[in-house]
Amino acid sequence: MAGKENRDDLPFDEKVRIFSYDYLIFCNHLASHDITWPGFTKKLYLKLSYSSQLLEDFLDFHGAKNNKNWYFYRELAAAIRHLSACSYSQKHISNRLPLYDLRDTDDFKLEGEVTRDFLNQSLINIAPVILKEAHRLKIPVPPDSIKQVDFPSVKTAQLLDYDIDDQDPRQHKEHIVKIASELLNIYKNFSPIEFYKSYDRKEIRAIVPERINEAVVRQVEMQLHNLQSTFDTYVIHGGYRFGNRKLKELRGLFSVLLHLLQGTGRLLHFYERHLYQAGYKSTYKRIQNRLLKLIDPDVLLDRTINYGLFFASQFLTTARDVAREILNENIERSSVQVGVPVKLGFHSRPCLLVARIVQHFGGQVELCIGEDRFDASSVLDLQWAGGKIQKENLTRVTFEGDVRALADIDILSSVNYGEDIIGKDIALPDELRYLR
Repeated sequence: MAGKENRDDLPFDEKVRIFSYDYLIFCNHLASHDITWPGFTKKLYLKLSYSSQLLEDFLDFHGAKNNKNWYFYRELAAAIRHLSACSYSQKHISNRLPLYDLRDTDDFKLEGEVTRDFLNQSLINIAPVILKEAHRLKIPVPPDSIKQVDFPSVKTAQLLDYDIDDQDPRQHKEHIVKIASELLNIYKNFSPIEFYKSYDRKEIRAIVPERINEAVVRQVEMQLHNLQSTFDTYVIHGGYRFGNRKLKELRGLFSVLLHLLQGTGRLLHFYERHLYQAGYKSTYKRIQNRLLKLIDPDVLLDRTINYGLFFASQFLTTARDVAREILNENIERSSVQVGVPVKLGFHSRPCLLVARIVQHFGGQVELCIGEDRFDASSVLDLQWAGGKIQKENLTRVTFEGDVRALADIDILSSVNYGEDIIGKDIALPDELRYLR
């Protein structure tokens, strides 16, 4: 009985009809609209994404990637899957943006609309080609049975009562400090791929995918996803309409960054896998050329770099600044007195190691000499302090600030800042392995 329920005895032609059914209904509906259609909603994008992924998986199981007759149908399903998934992320951002309480988002909103129009137009361009390919493969196309009322926007004119207060007077300080510190490290790792200007087509082609690719973006996305999950679990469990505005703003920045990078990763995946340098087989190149006529790769890359990563850079910089403020409001502060590096004083290497410790934790630390205060995260400031220390012939100095950094500075000083009395490097303790 179980075998009959699974219907494993059905032939391929019948199963491909079943696995194409919902997918083709949506494509049939898309083919009759333009980008002004109000039915481009999260529900529609999700249905498109799910139905195309199901079909793509079915075709891959049966070897469509290595079959001349079915390869194009399979590639069209992949195109719908990635474009609709990216569209879902973009729609989520536009729906939630007013609630994020972010600053100066007018340009971001405008560029988001341009991106949305490109994605919707690409879906519309592909839809009739899919129907034609289904006809060629003798797959029945179901009639358009979609009603716009079944695909409403998620927005309504009212919000539910805010009657669960998730505020905790302690705000789980240890988690706040950890999250803020980790965000600063994400920013530091992301900074080599920051974008501060628009790139032209030639410049974009020079960096994608050699320097900017799906793997790079996905790595940052996963780090932010983990951080947001920790934030939601331990800091703000519920919504973010009220309460500590800095924490609410940081949560909004997490969300917009995460969805921006999700969409960007999807577009980069699609470009690298389906539009960039097809395999040596003539079939692959021919199918790729057909896709390039439906989806403009230069516009896709422009939206990836000049929208997705450009604004991700801006929002991550803002998140860094907010995280620093939050961190310095929540860190435990103290002071520690340590020895000056024997013989050579605070020259370049000791200054660099101290600065790296402070940067690693992200909290404020100052080197204090009398009434003077020097930023211990700055190598230049520490070198200025080193000159004063040498002039006054000091053998001990005081650091004040983040207790986490102070503990490691104390460890560093116990091994004479990683060098012997003639300035030769010596091994650092395991506690400082992140400096190696």
